[in-house]
Amino acid sequence: MKILLVDDHAVVRQGYASLLRALLPEVLVREACDGEQALQRVQEEIPNLVIMDIGLPGISGLETMRRLRQRLPQLRVLFFSMHDELPLVRQALDAGAIGYLTKSSAPEVLIEAVKRTLAGHAYIEQPLATHLACNPVHQGSADPRLRDMTQREFEIFVMLAKGIPTRMIAEKLCISGKTVSNYMTLLKNKLQVGSQAELVHLAIDTGVLRVGMESA
Repeated sequence: MKILLVDDHAVVRQGYASLLRALLPEVLVREACDGEQALQRVQEEIPNLVIMDIGLPGISGLETMRRLRQRLPQLRVLFFSMHDELPLVRQALDAGAIGYLTKSSAPEVLIEAVKRTLAGHAYIEQPLATHLACNPVHQGSADPRLRDMTQREFEIFVMLAKGIPTRMIAEKLCISGKTVSNYMTLLKNKLQVGSQAELVHLAIDTGVLRVGMESA
C-alpha cells in the first residue's frame, strides 16, 4: 500500500509521515509540499491514498484533487485540514473526497481514517459527521451568494470572517497582501456586502462561521 501525504508545512508533514510509518509499517509513505508536486508524484507512482491539506498554497487542495481525479477517477483522497466549516466539508465531499478530518484529531483517529479509506470506506471525523447530520442542507440550497465561490475565495472568506489580518492570510497562502486585498474587494462585490462587519454577519447567518469559533 502506498500513501501520498501533501502538506505545505514541512514540520507538520514530516511529523505525520513519521507517525504513519511507525504505526503502519506495511505502508509506503511519500510526501509532496504542494499541489504541483502532488501531481508530479502521482504521475511517477500511483498511490492507493492521497492525504491532503485542503488549504494548500498555489493550486488549492480541491483543485489538486479535481486534476488528480481527472487522470485517475478512482483515486482516493482524504482531506486533513485545520478547517472544520461545514460548507467546505460538504464542498470537499461533493467534489469526490473519500473522507475528511481535522488536524486537531488524535493520532489514533488519523490511523483509523487511513485504514478505513485504504479499505475503500468513506470516513468523516465524528464531530464533523454529527454536525453534517444535524445540518443536512445541501450546499446547492445554501445562500446563492456562496454557490459560485471558488475554493480559494471561500478559504479567504472564512479567514476574513474570523478576523485574521491580511498579512497573516497572505503568509498562510503564500500570496501578496495586495492579492488578499484584491480578493477582499472581489468577495465584497460577489457577496453583496459593504463592510467587514456585514461579511462576518453573512458568515454567521449561512453557518460558515460559528459564534465563538477560534481563529486558526
